[in-house]
Amino acid sequence: MSDPRLIRIGARSSPMSLAQVERVRALLGDTPTEVVPVTTSGDRWAGALSALGGKGAFTKELDDGLLSGAWDLAVHCVKDVPGDRPVPAGTAFAAYLARDDIRDALVHPGGLTLDQLPVGARIGTSSVRRVAHLARHWPHLEPVPCRGNANTRLAKLDAGEYDALLLAVSGLERIGRSDRITQILDVERMMPAVGSGTLVLQCRSDDQRVIEAVQPLNDPEAFRQTTAERMLLHVLQGHCNSPISAYAGTEPDGRLSLRARVFSPDGKVCLDAHEWDRNAMALGTSVAATLLRQGAHELIAGIPH
Repeated sequence: MSDPRLIRIGARSSPMSLAQVERVRALLGDTPTEVVPVTTSGDRWAGALSALGGKGAFTKELDDGLLSGAWDLAVHCVKDVPGDRPVPAGTAFAAYLARDDIRDALVHPGGLTLDQLPVGARIGTSSVRRVAHLARHWPHLEPVPCRGNANTRLAKLDAGEYDALLLAVSGLERIGRSDRITQILDVERMMPAVGSGTLVLQCRSDDQRVIEAVQPLNDPEAFRQTTAERMLLHVLQGHCNSPISAYAGTEPDGRLSLRARVFSPDGKVCLDAHEWDRNAMALGTSVAATLLRQGAHELIAGIPH
């Protein structure tokens, strides 16, 4: 007879996804869990994600599996969850784990920094956000499209397909490859993606059993910060080719700080806003409104997607 406490977790087969799921299983302690393998359209597709509708290519099958009852829980990197639309009806984010490092990292075999790399050095990244930052602050470098999980990208780097890679610090830490980090980039010169460093647990919105099991894992500040960032993205209605950066932090007095930027793809235009508020949703809305007054809508709408 199956254990009525059993929680089935849908998981992609990538080392990153499996490491994240194992972290959740460890946090759940004595609660029995089972991993159900999932292959998403994003995993199968080697081209640009925009051709599949953007970040949702990694989450749609996980959403469908939750709603069909194939599994009870999904673990997402918030930065991979589309922010221009709500989570699918019938599902809910039940817990936000304590936030990891939000910054980006450079991986270079010779130990150089971005400032030290020679003209024309090939930087592997498929992030429009990172490409815009490179164009603005390191225009002498050449971004080269790079898809695949982090281990695959590192293997391509070692095979000489790129001179260096840009990856998330938290991702490298999760798969035990932080030893490859050459440089951790300052958020002023490489502002993070919305939701960077945060893992979120998604379940069916009416599954009280699972909600109660994962609620103790929720970190209130990760929830507040990520809510502010995602509200900003929702109001901006940025699409998958929009270079949008944002990060929220908690001040000593309890207020949230939210810094955000919207770029043109070539990095030549950069809209910037920074505000404070105690209410996460109000803050995200206000910062987005400030950027819209600066011309963010026109900038985003003018980018093909």
